[in-house]
Amino acid sequence: MTILSGARLVLADRMLDGGSLTLDAGHIVAIADRPIDGEPSVDCRGLTIVPGFVDAHIHGVDGVDTLDGPDAIARIAAVLPRRGVTAFCPTTVACAPDALRHVLQQVRAARIAPSPESARVIGAHLESNFINPDFRGAQPAGCIRTWISAGQGAHQASSGDAYFVTADLRDVIDAFAPDIATVTLAPEMDGGLALIDWLVQRRIRVSLGHSGADDAMTLEAVARGARQVTHLFNAMPPMHHRRPGLAGVALQCPELVVELICDGVHVHPTMVKVAVAAKGAPRVLAVSDATAAAGLPAGASARLGDNPIVAGDRCAHLADGTIAGSTTTLDAAFTRLTRDMGIPLVDAAQLCSTAPARELGLRDCGRLAEGAAADLAVLDAGGRIVSTYIAGRLVYTAPGTSGNSRQSASV
Repeated sequence: MTILSGARLVLADRMLDGGSLTLDAGHIVAIADRPIDGEPSVDCRGLTIVPGFVDAHIHGVDGVDTLDGPDAIARIAAVLPRRGVTAFCPTTVACAPDALRHVLQQVRAARIAPSPESARVIGAHLESNFINPDFRGAQPAGCIRTWISAGQGAHQASSGDAYFVTADLRDVIDAFAPDIATVTLAPEMDGGLALIDWLVQRRIRVSLGHSGADDAMTLEAVARGARQVTHLFNAMPPMHHRRPGLAGVALQCPELVVELICDGVHVHPTMVKVAVAAKGAPRVLAVSDATAAAGLPAGASARLGDNPIVAGDRCAHLADGTIAGSTTTLDAAFTRLTRDMGIPLVDAAQLCSTAPARELGLRDCGRLAEGAAADLAVLDAGGRIVSTYIAGRLVYTAPGTSGNSRQSASV
């Protein structure tokens, strides 16, 4: 049992100053409205405790991309608790079937035998091969495919020395369906609606993105079962008052939740607040869209899939200057939301923890409540991660601190 005593607790509906959490057997078993001193308490006065962050869209961190070989997913999972991230969806760009298979094999292994010291691996997010090339952003053009009608997957194309048919991708996705959380696609592409039907049948979440879909096509995709929009406002046409398109429908359609990249570059802070006001915090997923350049100094080199990228201050770029994901991790996004954008702490916790946990099926995670999983991030007054707990286990302590803050005790 561990008691975290005297912290500011960010609950689902309110703040609780000077409260305490009792953790036991991997769960929060009690919440008190006062400090609880003495053994086995950890002094958390002056600190803030939020539900562990859940990142639904992250390509990499600290120089490691999800496509970087046989231990890439394990390496990413091992370092994310330093950022307060307790669960995540490893996200791939469009890639060849063999590369995708290797990632999904790692995802399956991490789900079957999770490391107790690492962030939970929820399932993969394929951003994926089935997008509109006109809105591909930093996605590799040579790996983009269409689905064709009725899921036949007969299309074939070449990507440099890689040659594969859509059916090869279909077979990989089919074989690893339980290990895939989300697939991003453009519904207007040939066979896009049939692909939605095929994915929904396999209980894979469909997210609309990298798309030029108009409002009618977007609504048809929702009717087929699409339930999410990938990085709202990015890689889609700008919203127009006479042509609302994908972005406009996303803001008013109750069936759709939306991702927002909250690095302050991909989406202007004003538009972040517009989206949160329109949808409500429970229908917005703050995502990092972090790449392998996250955590590296500005100017450092990394990769996004097979593409070389360069780290900037808050986002990464291809050689031609195209934005290629973010260098902001979700803890920094949480601080930017609350400090720079004026989003209340309770709402920011919804965006970064509660909403993504709920949408991705982590029923016990993403909230501070009795009976919930004890996945927690402890922050200092400046928003720095002091410590991270996963299933009640202390998995990260910031350098210069002992245990949680001033003392540590766990029995």
